[in-house]
Amino acid sequence: MHELQRQPLTGDWHVVALGKAAGSMTLGAANVLVDRMCSALVITKTGHVPQELARLSRVHVVESAHPIPDSRSLAAGDTLHDYVRALPRRTQVLCLVSGGASSLVERLAPGVTLEQLQAFNDQALRSGLDIGAINASRSRLSTLKGGGLARLLAPRRTHALLVSDVPRDDPTVLGSGLLHAPGAPAVPTRVVASHRDARAAAAKCARSLGFEVREHRARFSGDVTVLARRFTRSLLRRSSRSFHVWSGESTLELPENPGRGGRNQHLALTAALELAGLRDLALLAAGTDGIDGASEDAGALVDGDTIARGLEQGLDARASLAAADSGRYLEACGALVHTGPTLTNVGDLVLACRAGATA
Repeated sequence: MHELQRQPLTGDWHVVALGKAAGSMTLGAANVLVDRMCSALVITKTGHVPQELARLSRVHVVESAHPIPDSRSLAAGDTLHDYVRALPRRTQVLCLVSGGASSLVERLAPGVTLEQLQAFNDQALRSGLDIGAINASRSRLSTLKGGGLARLLAPRRTHALLVSDVPRDDPTVLGSGLLHAPGAPAVPTRVVASHRDARAAAAKCARSLGFEVREHRARFSGDVTVLARRFTRSLLRRSSRSFHVWSGESTLELPENPGRGGRNQHLALTAALELAGLRDLALLAAGTDGIDGASEDAGALVDGDTIARGLEQGLDARASLAAADSGRYLEACGALVHTGPTLTNVGDLVLACRAGATA
């Protein structure tokens, strides 16, 4: 992990890694700390465990539930509690936290049931609220969130490295503030990766291919439909061989019984309607973690022919959007993007390309 090489930690450390990037972050820490990593507890999403992690001794891996917490999340919370309580009070703890931790690990506040927690998460995911508002509410149901993990770790010396998928890289929002409560003393923290890194890497690749690149530096947020139209109109205003890169996270309010898909698939299909019939135009919307909503697809790649291909399959794009069933439409068009777990999580990317003249 470059950050630990740039600003080394001295002495021996125990590692607590939580989130969808927990496995890869632990590998990076192990490569730098080597024998100074005394032990590690890794709690991540099922299927997000790097094979190399199995070769490391003194590492305990727990695979848990995401995006809706279940009994595995509570078991992971108990494991985390017991692991920390067993650590010597004068030891050093390195916390590696990434997105997804809110669902993956939990210990409930007194009087709160798992069913209530699941109902809250289901409603929150449907609501279209941004992650900051959701995580602020989550912390009230938990003994770990809202600084609860920091209180559990005290008085042990603790340092945190974050892979951020939240606005302003706010540590009180990431993982619902496991180590940071608003207005309370904070654990020393460094952000080692965010949406800016993914955006810059995509822009660099596009420049190497000869495109005129517009790297939009403001993190996008807000309603997915509004954003899709904004992105496509930016694309249409530019000359040929142009390439746009946006990073951030949209919101999508879901109906009572949503179909298949996620916010990136919804954004891509909305953009496809705007691009319909136009040549040499394409747009990709995808999650950097390889997951879009509750689906196992990362997102979708659409162009000026996507809507026509859907019509050939007897599908109606607007009806699919209204039913939050964009994934079924995009699958029929061959537009879905499936990467599998990427072992990182820095939000979403939208890439839009104009390779030539439109017609």
